[in-house]
Order: sequence, then C-alpha cells, then structure tokens
Amino acid sequence: MPYYNLKALIKAIRACKTVADERALIQQESAAIRASFREEDTYARYNNIAKLLYIHMLGNPAHFGQIECLKLVASPRFADKRLGYLGIMLLLDENQEVLTLVTNSLKNDMNHTNMYAVGLALCTFANIASEEMSRDLANEIEKLLGSSNTYIRKKASLCALRVIKKVPELTDHFTSKCKHLLTDRNHGVLLTATTLVTEMCQIDPSCLQEFREAVPLLVRYLKALVTTGYSAEHDVSGIADPFLQVKILRLLRILGKGDQHASETMNDILAQVATNTDGTKNVGNSILYETVLTVLEIEADSGLRVMAINILGKFLSNRDNNIRYVALNTLNKVVSMDTNAVQRHRNTILDCLRDGDISIRRRALELSYALINEQNVRLMVRELLAFLEVADDEFKLGMTTQICLAAERFAPNKRWHIDTVLRVLKLAGNFVREEILSAFIRLVAHTPELQAYTASRLYTALKADISQESLTLAATWVIGEYCEVLLESGIVEEEQTKPVTDAELVDLLVSVLDSAYANFLIKQFVLAAITKMSARPISPVQQDRIGMLLTSYTTHPDLELQQRGVEFASLFNLGELRSGVLERMPPPELKATVLGVVSENKPVGSTQAGKEGDLLGDDISSSAAPATNGTVPVRTNEDLLAEIFGSAPSASQLASPVSAPGQKKTSTIDDILGLFDSTPASTTSSPAPVPPQIPSASSLPQTRSPPPAHAQPTASRLQSYTAYEKNGLKITLTPQTSAVRPGVVNILARFQATAGQSVDSLVFQAAVPKSQQLQMLPMSNPNVNPGSVETQQMRVIAPPGSNIRLRLRISYSSGEAVQDQVDFAGFPPGLTGGS
Repeated sequence: MPYYNLKALIKAIRACKTVADERALIQQESAAIRASFREEDTYARYNNIAKLLYIHMLGNPAHFGQIECLKLVASPRFADKRLGYLGIMLLLDENQEVLTLVTNSLKNDMNHTNMYAVGLALCTFANIASEEMSRDLANEIEKLLGSSNTYIRKKASLCALRVIKKVPELTDHFTSKCKHLLTDRNHGVLLTATTLVTEMCQIDPSCLQEFREAVPLLVRYLKALVTTGYSAEHDVSGIADPFLQVKILRLLRILGKGDQHASETMNDILAQVATNTDGTKNVGNSILYETVLTVLEIEADSGLRVMAINILGKFLSNRDNNIRYVALNTLNKVVSMDTNAVQRHRNTILDCLRDGDISIRRRALELSYALINEQNVRLMVRELLAFLEVADDEFKLGMTTQICLAAERFAPNKRWHIDTVLRVLKLAGNFVREEILSAFIRLVAHTPELQAYTASRLYTALKADISQESLTLAATWVIGEYCEVLLESGIVEEEQTKPVTDAELVDLLVSVLDSAYANFLIKQFVLAAITKMSARPISPVQQDRIGMLLTSYTTHPDLELQQRGVEFASLFNLGELRSGVLERMPPPELKATVLGVVSENKPVGSTQAGKEGDLLGDDISSSAAPATNGTVPVRTNEDLLAEIFGSAPSASQLASPVSAPGQKKTSTIDDILGLFDSTPASTTSSPAPVPPQIPSASSLPQTRSPPPAHAQPTASRLQSYTAYEKNGLKITLTPQTSAVRPGVVNILARFQATAGQSVDSLVFQAAVPKSQQLQMLPMSNPNVNPGSVETQQMRVIAPPGSNIRLRLRISYSSGEAVQDQVDFAGFPPGLTGGS
C-alpha cells in the first residue's frame, strides 16, 4: 500500500529492521510512484516528487522522475516550481539530454514578475547549466545583471560566473556590467561581483587592464571595511565582513601582479590591513594570510614584503597546527624572494623540527634546507644532525642527502666537511645514497693531508658500530686503500695517538665479514680491501691469513663471491706483480653531486648483488625497495599478454616498466654501455667488478690507474641491430652476452627521432616466448628530442643455444598518435651460447 505523503514514508523506512526490508519497501514505493505518474495525477505529483527526492537521497535510482520535475516547474504555483527546480538540480546534470527541455522553462521564469521565481531559475542555471544552455541564456543573464533588485543581481552574478567557465569567449559580454556591479554598495552583490571579476581576469588576461581602473575603488571599499565600526549585519568575530575582505584582497592580488602603478595604489591599504587586523582568531588570520599572499605577489615595497614574512613568522608561534603548516608552506615558496627576511625566523623554524605533527616537521625540514648558506652552515647543520639522531626513518634518506650536499657546497674547510659526513654515516649509515658515499670517497682521495685523520676516525667508528652499512663500506674502502697511512700514523683518541697493528686491521675486517650485518655488497668490499692490504707492508703472518681467507671464498656457494675469491686468490699468488696491480689508485675526477641526486630515492643498501637479482648486475636497482636483493620487473596485465600472443603467457614473459613521476635517468650512452661490462665477457680468471661509484673497488684488480667504467670504449665492440624505423622514430637493439652466464643476454634499446621533430609519450613494450624470461628497466626519458638518444635496458634469460625472438609494441606521438607492433628476430644465432 503506497504512502500518501513524505512524512509517512520516512516513518515507514525508519521502522525497517533490516536493509532487505528497507530495500523492499523502497522498491514497492517506487513502483507505486511510477504508476501514479502514468495516471497523470496532477494533485499527487507534488507528493510523489517529494518522496522520490527522499528516495534519491538514500542512494536509490530516481531518474524516472525527471520529466515529472519539468511538469512541476511549468506549474504556476510557487511551491510546485520550488520542488520542481530542486528535483532538476538533484536528478539532472549538464550531460543529460533532458536538459534541453529545461532551457525554455528557465528563460520564462527569468522574466517572471516574482523575484523569488526568478531566483529559483537563476539558482538552477548556476548549478546545472551546460555549454549549450550557457550560450542560449547568456543574454538573459546579462540583462538580469542590470536589475534594480539586489537579490536578483547577486544571483545573476553567480550565473554569469557559470557562463564564462563554460564558454570563456563570452567573457567580454559581461565586462561593462561587471564594472557597474563593482560600484554597488550592497555587500552581497559586491561579494559576487568581485568573485566574477576575479574569474574573468584569470580566464581572459585582456580584461586585466580594464579592471585595473577599479583598483582605487576596491582600495576604498577595503579601507572602509577595516576602519568601520561594529555592524551587526556583517560582523564575524569582531571583524567586518571578512568574506568580502578576502575576495577583494584576492582580486587586488591579480590586478597588482606585474603592474607597478596598481601595486603602489594598494601598498598603503595592505599595510593598514596587516597592522589593524586582529590575529588572535581564525577570522583575522585568514585575512592576514590573504594579505601576505597579495603582498608577495604584487610589486610591493621591500618593507611591505618584510612585514608579510614577519606575519608568517608570527603564524609559526600559533598553537593551531593548520596555521603553522600554512606558514611553513608559504615560507617555502617565498624563501627565494627574500632569504634574509626569512632568516630572521630561523630559530622558530628550527623549533618546528621538534613539533609533534609529522607534516609540520616535514615542511620545517624543507625550509631549513633552503636557509643554509655560507654564514650559518655550521649552526644549521648542527641542528639538522641533532634532529637526524631522533628523526623518523622516512626522513633520514632525504636528510642525509641534503646535509651532505650542504656540506659539499658551503663547507668552511675540508676537515669540517669530512667530520660532517662521518657524523652522518654514524647516525644514519643505512640511509645514505650511493652518490653521497661516492662523493665522500672522492673527497678523501683528493685530500691527502687528511687521509690519516679520516682513516683513523673511520677505523674508530667502525670498531664501535658495524651495523651502519654506508659507514662500513666507506671505512672498508679507506682502510684497504690507505692502511699503510693508518699503520704509520696510528689512531687518534681523545687527543692521544695510539698505535694500531696490522693484525688489528685484519681482525676488524674479518669481524665485519663474519657479522650478521654483512650483505653481499659489504663482503665484496671487504674481499677487495684485504686483497689490497696484502700488497701493503704488513707482516708475513697476516699475509698468510689473508691468503687463507681468500682461498676459503673460492668455494663459496654464492657465484659472485666465489668468482671474486678465485680471482683475488689468483692475484694474491702473483708475487711482485701483485704490488703493481694493487698499488694505491690515483684520485678520481672530482664532480659535483648537487645535481641528479635528489630525483633518485635509492640508498646504498639497495644495490646488493643477487643471482639474476638486478637487471644489469650491481649497478642498477629498484628505487622503490631499499635494502633488497633484487629488482622485481613491472609486469603488464593479462589482457595485453593475450592480445600480443593470442594466449596469456607466464608473467615473466612481458615487461613494460613505468618510471616514477619526475624520475629521469641522467646517464649518457657511454655510461650505459659501460654498465654492460659489469659482467666480464672474457673468462672467470678476469678481474671481477665491484659496484661502481666507489672509485677503488670498481677498478681495483685491473690496472694501476684505470679509467672510469664509462670511459671504456665498449661501444665499438658491440653490434647494433635496427628493430624499428617508421614515422620519425628509429629503435636499435644492442646485445651483450656473458661467457660466465650462458643464456643471459643484456640488450640496450636506443631511441632516436629521425624526422626532425620530437617523439613524445613514448611507451616501449616487449614480449618473449614462453621458454624465455624478460626483465626491463625504466626508459631514460619518454620524450625523444631531435639529435638526442634515449635508452632502455633489458635482460633476456633464455635456454642456452636458443634464438632470441622479441615482439615489440610501440606507442608514441609524433605529430599524430602512433601505435605499432613488430616482431624482431634479427640477432645472430648462438647469442645465448650452448654446447
């Protein structure tokens, strides 16, 4: 039995004890409403629409009532119109075809003699108007902007706002009316008018010059609001109409940007607002914040800018976390404008590092980095190191990078620089990027006068704590490279020099090797370090001990460590030749680490070696998973597999990596080709590589002064094969095999724009047969510019003796969108080895 009014329906729904009961009741009532609609019962239509809107609010379908709402709108009764327009706003949106039927009703009601009926039409238009409706009714809206009724002018302004958002080219239709609206003395009209003008200036910059003539008028309004006494109609917490003040300030910000004359006109009133507004309540703080943004955006006096930054400094002392966060966020944006003014609040900013809110600590950290300069580097780094000691793990990776970069850039002397990095390694050695560690090694190599001091400090630190990975790596490398300096100079402890023996050095390295903290990377470094020590002046007992240790690793179950053990043991038995190969390496080339580091999010621990773990050996790893033993390639979905192969292969057959937003690989082509030599292509007796970036370890057994990996002329020894050349894009594939790992082929894909225009949004996907596996690294850059070469690295693992076949899917934009698919089997047979 249907319910005759809304009240009875609500009571019945609330009385339902289960969701099923409620659903059944709503379905029953909806059926009754439909039947009533079919009977064209005009008296019941009002109640039915009211009940239907309630059903819609509960989340149930009510679209079948759209036409009935239009019938209610056509009724002469105001109550029917009100409910009909409410139904239209709730049940329709701008994409509904029924909307075209509403246009005529709106036009009629916009010319209605009852201002409230006009208001209903305007309110509905502002909520649901489409582009087509905006064009049809723009003239009506423009006419109503000139109405003598403030109630209608206010609503018409908001409708004009909807029109220019939907149809920006109609902006100039409302320019003259808006100028007139800005002279209105009604606060409601003025509020909507400033909102409309602000939007017009943002959509159409050509309006700026016309409305800049209204700056003196806006200044007078703002001055009246600031200096006026109590007004019950507009007062909010003791401040006169803060909403209008904020709107005027936002409009002044747009009008004053880039215009010296307009900025000078508003300088005095902005200073007055900043001085007279009460900042003890949120209402006042909102006005002050808008004032600050306006001052910082326009061509304001330097004194006014300082005052704005001082207001933000006061915000930092506020108890409200939201206000402090907003202040820090804004200071981060303006610190480059006036660093000295922000520096005055340095202590308050540093106090925010101890705040209980993690988001405030994060913003304070970002601002602290920006404040570091040559004058305050000692103080700022000391505070940051104190925070590093108690910081959450999620902050440590970024902090270690920023502290070390600041030390590199502003260090007063090299000893302070070394002490700072050592402190970082001790406090957060498990959260240091490999670029930072590499820069530290280069610094030590280029500072011979401090090598004994550095080796002594690292020896002491490592003896006290072997759990910090980067500290262990740095100390191991320095001890291996400069152990004779350490033996000669001894250890400095509390201003006292204490001798150290070769047995103590070997004991320390062996303890590191046997510790639970030693991963594959640390073991590789230790083996390289003790091999170097064997070529230094140490006792025969320790020589024998090193020989036995290296021999024990010739049968290690891990292939990488076993290979190093075999090679280093062979090198150890070369006699005098060993000393020449293992002599101290020359200092590597100095280069800045300021650029290219921040985009990477990879601590040193993520470069641990594993069997087939990393795509190209120890040098590449996943930035999303620190301290893991391997990189997991990104897979495509089953639909793509089925589309390429006709049936879905195994997950490892297809890879399509997607790099993180903003992440761009900065290696050159030579760098990448050098990485292919991370697994030697000769025999197992050739020296094994140690992970790059650490100068000595990567070239230790090869020659006295080897060039860096990227300087080796590997490109001339590799044959490239063209896999794709169409539509202005050329793709070549360069394979590299390894005699040590038959069946493993590293492939470098190179992308070139050949038509003289860039290739954008390039997506390169590859698939292999079911018997093979494919791994891929992210592309260096999905946008290929003319004259540049972008790269992507792949590894195929195939049964020895099989041929490598690739199915490539390429999509890109080069003037027009292109999607293509090719099969490639152009590699020579026998590439995967075999019997």
